[in-house]
Amino acid sequence: MHPSLPPLPGGEEEILVTGLGMTTPQGGDVQSTWDGLLAGTSGVRLLDAPWAADLPVRLGAPVREDPGELLDRVARRRMDRCQQLAVVAARQAWADAGAPEVEPERLAVVFGTGMGGGATLVEQYERCQELGPDRVSPFTVTMLMPNGPAAAVSMDLGARGGAHAPTSACASGAEAIALGAALLRRGLADVVVAGGTEACLGRLSIAAFARMGALSRRHDLPEGASRPFDSGRDGFVMAEGAGALVLERASFARARGSRVAARLAGIGMTSDAHDMTAPSPDGQIRAIRHALRSAGLSPYDVTHVNAHAPGTQVGDRVEAAAVLEALGPHPLVTATKSVTGHLIGGAGAVEAIFTVLAVRDGVVPPTRNLDDQDSDVKLEIVADRPRHARIGAAISNSFGFGGHNVVLAFTRSG
Repeated sequence: MHPSLPPLPGGEEEILVTGLGMTTPQGGDVQSTWDGLLAGTSGVRLLDAPWAADLPVRLGAPVREDPGELLDRVARRRMDRCQQLAVVAARQAWADAGAPEVEPERLAVVFGTGMGGGATLVEQYERCQELGPDRVSPFTVTMLMPNGPAAAVSMDLGARGGAHAPTSACASGAEAIALGAALLRRGLADVVVAGGTEACLGRLSIAAFARMGALSRRHDLPEGASRPFDSGRDGFVMAEGAGALVLERASFARARGSRVAARLAGIGMTSDAHDMTAPSPDGQIRAIRHALRSAGLSPYDVTHVNAHAPGTQVGDRVEAAAVLEALGPHPLVTATKSVTGHLIGGAGAVEAIFTVLAVRDGVVPPTRNLDDQDSDVKLEIVADRPRHARIGAAISNSFGFGGHNVVLAFTRSG
């Protein structure tokens, strides 16, 4: 253990990951997304919709498969796109876990989102202005509310053990997983479906992020626009998608003979109290160390880091310094937003799944577009091709506007 961080008191039951589901710019499920990630296939493209024609940034990474095609007409009409994505991912994770037989009162849902039904808000406002208030959808409120994805998933699965909706910007999906583990450890549930979702590829959101100077403007080569840790990075690319994990108490999972992908061994959650958009290395360092402490790991136990790394000049440099300080230079680091783009509230869940898969399969996905690594980044970034290694422990970093820091530590299940 790190000498300044003694282990937490023992006695807590292990939390196991038994189901995975996702829909992303690489594919409509876990396997197609994972295959695309390992191949370095970019999901970024030029947005050719009429609403994007005059935007200063016309880059985005939409999901590969339309969630509406997987849902019935009533569900499509009553759910915002971010809710649809959440339900699709959660159904996959539930099936992957073998549809656990669990009392509804012992099944909980925690699903985060950064922006919720923002697309619905804009669409219905425009409808109100153009056609009048009587033409606004009666489902507007339930479609735009940030707890909508968690509610939709809980109703779809019949979960009565709680439906929770953390909203912590780009850390929302990771925080949902952390809160799901807390419910299990407190004995409030036997099974939790946790994840994150986002569908904010729209005129207002892109214009707003562009005005902040946060987005890449490499329109000449969309696939090369997302460049985490590269010296030529100029911002992130907005994406949409969702990821979901089924988490179980170890005793419950083993009693039913569950197949286990990995163990959620540790969690670190901190806040910067520093700046609304500028990250603080101190908050990130503390989050990493707390995750190690709760997992009973030393920095040298961590083989792999899935970095938050959105591709911004300041954000990538601060995170690289924090990882170096907390862990040292030895872990194999990857930045998967180079392929997926930035899924905002869905990023933490999708990247947690990537981390679980890396541990399970013993392979670190490559970082795309790393042509000239920033000289200030003193880490071993895996580039060009996947790196095979036995990964005993790995962490997934998620950091959000407002100073939200969440680090999840995963270890092999056996």
